[in-house]
Amino acid sequence: MKFFTKNLAIDLGTANLLVYAQGEGIVYNEPCVVAVGLNNSGRRKVLAVGHEAKKMIGRTPEKIRAIRPLRNGVIADFELAQAMLREVIKKTSSLTSIFKPRIIICVPYGVTEVEKRAVKEAAESAGAREVYLIEEPIAAAIGAGLPITAACGNMIIDIGGGTTEIAIISMKGIVYSQSVRIGGDVMDDAIQNYVRRHFNMLIGERTAEQIKIEIGSAMDDGEDKEIEIRGRDLLQGVPKTTMIGTPHVRKALAEPINQIIEAVRLALEKTPPELAVDIYDHGITMTGGGSLLKNIDRLISEKTNLPVAVAANPLTTVVMGAGAILDRLDLVKELMLD
Repeated sequence: MKFFTKNLAIDLGTANLLVYAQGEGIVYNEPCVVAVGLNNSGRRKVLAVGHEAKKMIGRTPEKIRAIRPLRNGVIADFELAQAMLREVIKKTSSLTSIFKPRIIICVPYGVTEVEKRAVKEAAESAGAREVYLIEEPIAAAIGAGLPITAACGNMIIDIGGGTTEIAIISMKGIVYSQSVRIGGDVMDDAIQNYVRRHFNMLIGERTAEQIKIEIGSAMDDGEDKEIEIRGRDLLQGVPKTTMIGTPHVRKALAEPINQIIEAVRLALEKTPPELAVDIYDHGITMTGGGSLLKNIDRLISEKTNLPVAVAANPLTTVVMGAGAILDRLDLVKELMLD
């Protein structure tokens, strides 16, 4: 059947949506943003998806809005998520497909029954033949090359746009996991709030993200940088430019990073002693876009006294893990959520 259809694995993230096509690899990697407008009857109409829609954030007229259909790793706007999935499945499925695709979708650990049903219904209505939901920590561990089938403990930290998933995995299952609603978006919000308080200046979320990527750091390593940022002066209401440095960003990010570290400590406290020994030997693996924040791996290592390594391709680890099991229907059924 695989010759007549193209089965897909989807990492439906808060920040980015990635699609892995069976036999081809990653065929779609764009921001999880939808631009919508109103038609003559007042109904919403999708105008753009992905990169094109993200460019519109903060720059649209009143009748057009750029919206993120997912918040904190789950669907916040079912109608737009369905429209986005339909568009993406149409783009990435074979034009000559006879059968609808079988789709694996990665979801955060601890997702509720209502949220699971929303994801499955969105994918089915968008054209999926069968939908399997797999927890992100499992997919991330597979994508990072961890031996999840072995009787040994592996710890993974996946820092995404909306959530941070922390899991202890052994023998194809999650022994302990915690999902905290802190990720790249919360870090961006923290930078925006810091700039508002300390510079009396309002900046957009894209500027905050740029600051985080270019000069953000989790701990002081003696290498400080500065960049110029532009926004609106809150006192005079006019455009304004100023310089911001790494120490400012470090202070802004301190609270969300500390919350992630506390969640990691809690996970280690809950780990059975035998698995704790394995983690001490093997260390912690980090994935997700948040793991690219400079020195965050060093800080977690310092706070836990454990070796910490960032996966080779942290942005694509989850979807690559899900894609790796597209040919293993038996394994999919062992790992899937009910």
